[in-house]
Amino acid sequence: MEQDRPSRVDRRLSAILAADVAGYSRLMHTDEEPTHAKLAALLADAVNPAIAEHGGRIVKNTGDGFLAEFLSAVQAVRAAVQFQARIRELTIGDVDGRRIAFRVGVNIGDVIVEPHDIFGDGVNQAARLESIAEPGGICISASVYEHVRGKVDAEFVNMGEQSLKNIAHPVRAYAMVRDGINLGSQTGRRAPFSPPRLSIVVLPFADLSSDPEQAYFVDGITESLTTDLSQIEGAFVIGRHTAFTYKGKPVDLKQLGCELNVRYVLEGTVQRSGDRLRINVQLVDAGTGGHLWADRFDKPVGDLFDMQDEIVARLANTLNAKLIEAEARRAENTLHPDAMDLFFQGRHSFNKGVTSKSLTQARLFFERALAIDPENVDATVWMAAVDVTFSSTFLTDDLSLHLAAAEKILLKALSRAPNHSWAHLLLGVVLMHTNRADQGLAECERALALDRNLADAHAMIGLAKFLMGCGAETEAHVDQALRLSPRDICVYRWLSPVGFSKLQIGADAEAVSWFLRGIEANRNYPLVHFGLAAALALLGKLHEAHAAAKAGQTLDPTFTIRRLKGLSVGNSATFFDGSRRILNGMRLAGVPER
Repeated sequence: MEQDRPSRVDRRLSAILAADVAGYSRLMHTDEEPTHAKLAALLADAVNPAIAEHGGRIVKNTGDGFLAEFLSAVQAVRAAVQFQARIRELTIGDVDGRRIAFRVGVNIGDVIVEPHDIFGDGVNQAARLESIAEPGGICISASVYEHVRGKVDAEFVNMGEQSLKNIAHPVRAYAMVRDGINLGSQTGRRAPFSPPRLSIVVLPFADLSSDPEQAYFVDGITESLTTDLSQIEGAFVIGRHTAFTYKGKPVDLKQLGCELNVRYVLEGTVQRSGDRLRINVQLVDAGTGGHLWADRFDKPVGDLFDMQDEIVARLANTLNAKLIEAEARRAENTLHPDAMDLFFQGRHSFNKGVTSKSLTQARLFFERALAIDPENVDATVWMAAVDVTFSSTFLTDDLSLHLAAAEKILLKALSRAPNHSWAHLLLGVVLMHTNRADQGLAECERALALDRNLADAHAMIGLAKFLMGCGAETEAHVDQALRLSPRDICVYRWLSPVGFSKLQIGADAEAVSWFLRGIEANRNYPLVHFGLAAALALLGKLHEAHAAAKAGQTLDPTFTIRRLKGLSVGNSATFFDGSRRILNGMRLAGVPER
């Protein structure tokens, strides 16, 4: 006789939306029948149509709320934003004490599916997120935020890690912001000044030229910069519609920071004089009113739209580095740093330069961040960046080991955050250094499609061209990176591939010029000194070549030609011929073989 086999459990990955009516018991006690009728009407007129429109289904009603399931986090949040807005419209005239308002929580999780219910930890988290939302608000998990950022008509503020009832580990939550009010503050009022990290508002730039025809250009800079800053990982940028309500008004920046609950304010002016355009910008700490950074851009007037793109790209790239530096300094003074504090300190250490010391320090910060929050995608990606950099700059003999570790980490990160531009870029660099340059090129192009201002991606495309034996094409791509971010902290790393590409095609004198530019940008990058040594040796300037090689060995005494040969990075005849020239130049300059 056969034993009964256990029935198959139906599981799937879903976006779960949990909602309830705030103060439902009080409303029913005060006015039972009208409350019941009003709730039924709101479900019929606002909730059900929004859920159906966005491909969801109501799994069950819970008396004072409901549980819904969606195939997509984006669709779940769009539905929530839509029905919350509609409910506000339908109840705007109701007396405060009798107004029905939903609280909503959204999470992604693997669920057990039954005909009339769903179960699992993901469902529980959605319900707990709903419990910390304000009436009329929406709280979402970090995993949902990664999917919906920039794809829904709503802004969300980082609430930090929340300890939720019956949930074993803290959950990072994000709350919807409406009219400058954080709808997850659990106060029912505007939150006190406790802004999230990397929170910023771009105030409308002031037009000092009083030229009505230029007004669209000035406003366009503000709008484009707002959009592009939102591409920075972890940034919270106040929407342009809110920012433009301050246009032309005198503003107390500290008060503005409190009103919008942001840490930073960016303001600027645009002035046209003859055939030149001058733009002044300054980044202000909204908490203290102190200036963190200021710069000025002077350019000859050309096509205004091309100028706008170039100016915005330069500002966005510079601000990214400045904001990371500011966050790292704040974190240094924090007695009990959380995962994001440690992440920013790691990024700041990473940005100090390509040395074993700075990279090792960065790795320690990222490891500590992941010990606190193992699901932190940004810390995961930049942990991989450390391994990629150790290998691609030849600071270690274990090149293949570091690259394999980085590839595994990056694939894991992309499975959780498929649109993470830096993860795609770093994976591209890994592929380039493991004899898959064509695939690496495609990953860099994907990174650029996700973030058009990612100057590093242009530079790495140039590197890919060199590795594919097309060194004559490298310079144009690096020039594009320099156009987007001419003062970038990574400029010195972009210049050396052009130098090596010039050696590949026999333009040794040009190579010297590019390597010298790299040294001028950062004298502490060993590889550029070894490249200069090879170029000088091939030109017959052996005395200078030996001096350059000695400078490189002073920075990295472990560097050898054997290490450089340890990577399988190209398979074209042109690449092999160029590599032999480069290695021969290094030998002539006295770089040790092993």
